[in-house]
Amino acid sequence: MAHPGMIFLMYHELEMASRGLCQSEPGYVRYILPVETFRSQMKWLQQAGVRGLNVSQALKYPAGPGVCITFDDGCETDLIAAAPILRDLNLNATFYLTAGFLGKPGYLSAEQARELDAAGFEIGCHSMTHAYLSDLDEFGLKREIVEAKQRLEEIMGHEIEHFSCPGGRYNARTIAVARSAGFRSVANSEFHENTPATSAYDLGRVAMLRDLPLGKFGAVCRGQGLWKKRLWHQIRRGLQKMIGNRMYDRVRGALLGESPE
Repeated sequence: MAHPGMIFLMYHELEMASRGLCQSEPGYVRYILPVETFRSQMKWLQQAGVRGLNVSQALKYPAGPGVCITFDDGCETDLIAAAPILRDLNLNATFYLTAGFLGKPGYLSAEQARELDAAGFEIGCHSMTHAYLSDLDEFGLKREIVEAKQRLEEIMGHEIEHFSCPGGRYNARTIAVARSAGFRSVANSEFHENTPATSAYDLGRVAMLRDLPLGKFGAVCRGQGLWKKRLWHQIRRGLQKMIGNRMYDRVRGALLGESPE
């Protein structure tokens, strides 16, 4: 674990036997780990002596081996699958909830979100409706960032300090609105480790894919090989800016075999 920064891991829904996923598109499923795969990864952290931290803890950059564990979307498996595994292994995490998804099938209810919070895990915000923030005007950004924060704070009964960008799509206006709303950090999906010199509003995260072997998971946690992921990510981001988010998603969906709308 001799790397100069902190790796932030990005998870989504976990796949459980006899339980349907929130979405079925290949572009979504590739980010969904079977629950036993997640358990194996968390056991690897424990056995390697690597602490699992939430965002507030990670931003203090404590000495010793550690990674930041984050979940996006607010799926029900956050509470019924991820939380018990993390608790059993004495690991922490931040769960970024999409405020407008609470109560929908497959997602946490408001009561379940409070239960996750009461269990000692950190609650963050993942927008109101999971819209691509870089496509929005000021009114849309206010709804997705400011109003989402307010709604979650009403539900949780305390301040929500950390925000993550849906689909990793964001721009300078996104950051400005998040800062003015009172968020202490903004996480994206850029493949870089974070250090004390990293802006808290530019926190890179490494997306966990379902086909990642355990050995490569260990390498990611050590900060190894991220330059390859970062290069490919930069190519994708350049293409998104060139052709726009909507067209990019159509091309990506076609390549992944998704049915057109």
